[in-house]
Amino acid sequence: MALLLSGKLEEGWAEYEWRWQTRRTAADAHRFSTPSWNGQPLGDKVILLHAEQGFGDTLQFCRYVSHVSARQIILEVQPLLLRLLSRLRGVTKIIARGDSLPPHDLHCPLLSLPHVFGTTLETIPSRTPYLEADPEDIAYWRNRLYGLDGLRVGICWGGNLETTLGHRRSMTLDILAPLGEISWVSFVSLQKGPQAVEAFHPPNGMKLHDFSADLRDFADTAALIECLDLVISVDTAVAHLTGALGKPLWLMNCFGSCFRWLQNRDDSPWYPSLRQFRQPALGDWDSMTRCVRDALQKAATGGDRARPYIAQPNHARSIASPSLQ
Repeated sequence: MALLLSGKLEEGWAEYEWRWQTRRTAADAHRFSTPSWNGQPLGDKVILLHAEQGFGDTLQFCRYVSHVSARQIILEVQPLLLRLLSRLRGVTKIIARGDSLPPHDLHCPLLSLPHVFGTTLETIPSRTPYLEADPEDIAYWRNRLYGLDGLRVGICWGGNLETTLGHRRSMTLDILAPLGEISWVSFVSLQKGPQAVEAFHPPNGMKLHDFSADLRDFADTAALIECLDLVISVDTAVAHLTGALGKPLWLMNCFGSCFRWLQNRDDSPWYPSLRQFRQPALGDWDSMTRCVRDALQKAATGGDRARPYIAQPNHARSIASPSLQ
């Protein structure tokens, strides 16, 4: 994790394979009777690529699926991602985790694909969008959002509280109260899970529209995001989904964050449309929120001139390997 956080990706991915020796992942490692794929030519073989860990991990690393050269690719994902990822390029068959596994010759977890491809900072396949929403779903949400004034900004303030890091990455909606001071912004809740009930009582002054009850799965959320100007989110699956769709994303990142966001940068080589706001100290969401408020105030009052400001972080750059494009 330290190697990956510091940007030494090729070395870090190799060491990351030790995760299969831990108690948390050992059971998953023994689900398969077929050998694991280590990058050898596949020829006519059928390969099973399977999700592991959380929704965000699947959304981030499914980008590699289209780069796997195989006669047939079977993709196993969490049920709530099934409809969205059925549109992913390169997939022959998609199944939900828990279903019977179809016959296959080799298997590979999604988070091992960066190691198989020898990914470095310079060769991250960063072209977006690599996920897309259903056009009919987008039309439905565009109609639902008709009449919302100003910038349409999606917000997500909580991650999975069942995980240790979920608490550290999450805040309460009340902490985002300063954003309600900005005029000409309509906020849309993208929050799911137990924290979604906070949208029933938004901070004073915040125009928050809550459609979360109609978000059945990530395909619905993707279509809603496509109708927004900007998403502001903590480090959770909504952030990865927004980045995968190529939509403008402001990430509210906790202090001592996950390896994937690296160090000392306000952009991300994984998602060119991402801008990072980092906690200056452990648990200090208030200082970060004030920075987000100031940036959003500038964007909301800038009209069309604000679009580049929303979409691009200060040091944004699209780094990709021609071999993976």
